Amino acid sequence: MASTVLIPSGALGLGFSADALARGVAAGADVIAIDGGSTDSGPHYLGTGTSKYARARTKAEWGQIMAARAQLGVPLIIGTAGTCGADSAVDWLVDITRDLAQDRGERLKICTVKSNQPAQRVKAALAAGRIQALAPEQPLDDALLDQCTNIVALAGVEQIQHALNTGADIIIAGRTTDTAVIAAHPIAQGADVGAAWHGAKIGECGALATTHPASGVIAISFDDTGFTITPMADGAQATPRTVSAHMLYENSNPFVLYEPGGHLDVTGAKYSALDDKTVRVEGSAWVATHPYTVKLEGARLAGYQTLSHVLVRDAKYVARIDEWLAKVRAGFLRDHPDFDTATCSIEFRVVGQSATLGELETRRAALHEVGIITVVTAPTQAQATDIARALNPALLHLPLEDGEPMPTFAFPFSPAETERGAIYEFCLNHTMALDDPLQAFAFEELEVGP
Repeated sequence: MASTVLIPSGALGLGFSADALARGVAAGADVIAIDGGSTDSGPHYLGTGTSKYARARTKAEWGQIMAARAQLGVPLIIGTAGTCGADSAVDWLVDITRDLAQDRGERLKICTVKSNQPAQRVKAALAAGRIQALAPEQPLDDALLDQCTNIVALAGVEQIQHALNTGADIIIAGRTTDTAVIAAHPIAQGADVGAAWHGAKIGECGALATTHPASGVIAISFDDTGFTITPMADGAQATPRTVSAHMLYENSNPFVLYEPGGHLDVTGAKYSALDDKTVRVEGSAWVATHPYTVKLEGARLAGYQTLSHVLVRDAKYVARIDEWLAKVRAGFLRDHPDFDTATCSIEFRVVGQSATLGELETRRAALHEVGIITVVTAPTQAQATDIARALNPALLHLPLEDGEPMPTFAFPFSPAETERGAIYEFCLNHTMALDDPLQAFAFEELEVGP
């Protein structure tokens, strides 16, 4: 039985062509699926359980997609809700959905899939030998797990299928693999499993696998022998080259993709152009493995940061900037022998040009200025700011050579220091074996709207 999945964009918040979405709705689909985030933007979002994107932007895009769902009368699935997929991010998108349902006058059934893992559950799995490190291997113990502010497991198709079986209009899932939200419905409908996973990989970033990536919207039709991908934007084309190349995207092996419960092997895949914009793929294979495993991601507090920014335009200093910064660092360490390098750090990041005058800059023929961002990390915000302030005099006036006139550089902001607050780091890169794919996930059904 065939299944057509309409994919509005590579991620909610990135934007898409409204005309292309309308064209996709007119063509028909059995389900709408979209990704909500990833780890691309760093550990802050998982660490804090918050979204990278503005609520207003998210609400506007989600409202358009909800309207498309209503026109088609099919399920709408989003995975890795709120950028990070933490439980709090799922709740955030549920609140937005509730507001939109009320505004639209729609009574909707929602099923949430929550991916957060209690530290105690992961500790028990670790003690039972059910946790395996991925490369590059990182040490893992109970103390590290206790430090995590959020631990999530990446759901696969089984968890999304369970939510689909509730009859929900909208499924809002926590952390999932990018492909699972696309592959789940076709596999449930009897599509070839290898084709479902392969097509999902190609479609994970929307129109990125086409000649018009920014258009966002594509449709993929799955059946028992393969899949067909069609971009919805006017002028966009899928070609064998653009489609096959996407197996290289964020993947260490262009022929193998690991997912919960097995891996995709596209060694035997054949890509054929059906016309000037549509590509047909057959020959992909799915290899199931046991036990069923899910990838774990975790983030923990890594300290607090303060930034300062100084602009250097003196030609000699620009040419010898690394030498000057080494002298700044050496002078600081000499004057502060108690500086704890085990818990605190100082980074100098040399950036940009035309940072002072912007569009008014006239000297563009050669690099004539640099901006230096000083990044200070320490166990507390007060410590980080105090270290940044201690560096201020040298960044403002330190001569490059002894005996030369004292220079004066520019701090573009007052105060010179900007407190970034808490920072986070990823600390889990492991898999956890499960006896039942559903056992590490929580499901909740609710109704919203008038």
